[in-house]
Amino acid sequence: MCGIVGQVRADGGPVGPPLLERMCSALAHRGPDSRGLHCSPGAGLGIQRLRVIDLETGDQPIYNENRSIAVVLNGEIYNYAELRARLQRSGHRFATEGDTEAIVHLYEEEGPDCVSSLHGMFAFALWDSRRQQLLIARDRVGKKPLFYAERHGVLSFASELGALLQDEEIPREIDHRALDAYMTYLYVPAPLSAFRAVRKLPPATTLVYRAGRASLQRYWSLDFAAKREVGRIEELHEQIREAIRAAVRLRLVADVPVGAHLSGGIDSSAVVAAMAQQASGQVKTFSIGFGNSAFDELPAARRVAERFATDHHEFTVRPSAIDVLPRMVRHYGEPFGDSSAIPSFYVSALTREHVTVALNGDGGDESFAGYYSYIFSLLASRLDRIPLSLRRLGAGIGAHLPTSCENRSTLSRARRLSSGLTLDPPARFSRYMSCFDRPERERLYTDDYRTLLDGSSPESLIREAWERASGETMLDVMQEVDITTWLPGDLIPKVDIATMAHALEARSPLLDHELMQFAASIPAELKLPHMRKKGLLRDALRPWLPEDILTRPKQGFSVPLADWLRTDLRDFATAILLDPRSRDRGYFREGAVSDMLNSHVAGSADHSSRIWALLVHELWHREFVDGAAPAVPALSHAAA
Repeated sequence: MCGIVGQVRADGGPVGPPLLERMCSALAHRGPDSRGLHCSPGAGLGIQRLRVIDLETGDQPIYNENRSIAVVLNGEIYNYAELRARLQRSGHRFATEGDTEAIVHLYEEEGPDCVSSLHGMFAFALWDSRRQQLLIARDRVGKKPLFYAERHGVLSFASELGALLQDEEIPREIDHRALDAYMTYLYVPAPLSAFRAVRKLPPATTLVYRAGRASLQRYWSLDFAAKREVGRIEELHEQIREAIRAAVRLRLVADVPVGAHLSGGIDSSAVVAAMAQQASGQVKTFSIGFGNSAFDELPAARRVAERFATDHHEFTVRPSAIDVLPRMVRHYGEPFGDSSAIPSFYVSALTREHVTVALNGDGGDESFAGYYSYIFSLLASRLDRIPLSLRRLGAGIGAHLPTSCENRSTLSRARRLSSGLTLDPPARFSRYMSCFDRPERERLYTDDYRTLLDGSSPESLIREAWERASGETMLDVMQEVDITTWLPGDLIPKVDIATMAHALEARSPLLDHELMQFAASIPAELKLPHMRKKGLLRDALRPWLPEDILTRPKQGFSVPLADWLRTDLRDFATAILLDPRSRDRGYFREGAVSDMLNSHVAGSADHSSRIWALLVHELWHREFVDGAAPAVPALSHAAA
């Protein structure tokens, strides 16, 4: 796992090492083991490497035999051994034992289409000096990030936004439509970034830059339309278990210690079960708690660790975790409002004390239908036959139920269900996925800011993904929408940034693209038996996991933010959000922000996710726009 940077110039001019050095220095946390540069007429590549495979000869950049092609890779190519054998039979000579070199020779054979042969998580940059051509690419699901900026015959790129902005010629004009999308979904969706001049390369996409022109092409997508025939349900259960075993097996290959993040949920527990069946030694597992029984999954994680006799490590995070927020804002580079980044950040720091690679359970909810939003949408669709006037009445009643971005209480869930009763399916799903929906943003924004945002429509993100979806049933469509929007926009960058901030490589077996395609081929009606979230997966895992783990409610990797913002963090939030510096930006109505803070502290509503979103929004401005970053305290934790 690494961080990559670079620049190409259509005029063939030199790319100076000082720029590449600055960009690499901003990524040193991703790859502290070595730095490599390639400089040639018209191009410069750089890499910060975390050594995981081929510790001795795998430092990058990697070249072909005559050094006319150079490549830098962030990620892992899991099928590199098979590719290597095939390419050697075709006459290619290898100088290393690692996975990166397979890309160079595969490109010689297949050109930019080489990405279709790669099985792994990756973002790479390849410079072909003979063609004066740059190829950059991301893996199918978007596990590894890549930002780029193009202007006047120059293209710069980097794994993180902060590194890319070391190129001082990139304009810093804010993209307010991106910030509007952030306020809606708590992340900035690709290809947008917080700055108008910068874009994210979407997942499963290649960009070829030649003669000053960029050409983007998507090379893969899930197919939810092609469904498999299912005979005995027990056979399908075994196929699911074998698919998980196979995905885990690929991700155990490393020349450094490997462990696992264990939350106590069924996804991470399934990964640990498959590891215990196949690992050569005792599995190391890492869990985190909060000293709050409503959020603490340590007992469940401990139960799974005991089941598989793992070398188990536990930690507890206190409200002082807010100390790490400025550092998190700096690493994410643009507003990112998912508060579960806090435990992700802490568990990554603590895991890195023991291992270099950690497997996790990310992806199970998307492939096997684990979200309440699916249940809400399916239930609401059944009510569409009710006259609109009655649905409007139900929505009006629901609007007076407690407000929350969290899906924990029954009343809150009922409110969110009722909020979509009068909407069509894509608008309804967007509403369920939103932190601030359109009416709420209208009440929050100042008149001037609403005018500036005229024409902005974050809701179109969901609608466009909905209309592109390949599935025929509503559940298939919702899963595909999540996989193409929320998964690469929120879940994946949350984990990538949190782990790589501590030079920890995260591997996600349940995000294996072959496993995901297998799950997409399962008929939708089998995935939610009796409206049980992940019911099919739970049944399939019964031979592996204790019954109490399979039947316990999903908690998610969340923090007791609502309590913290009413107690330890109350003064912090008020001081930041009502500070003149915040108010003078002209985004938000002071009265709306003050009312939100007051009603939350009084306990009349749960605005924790909204308050957190506003905090991150403001601290990001102080860090990246004002240029005066708040002090970054040392990362600290309280062990259980």
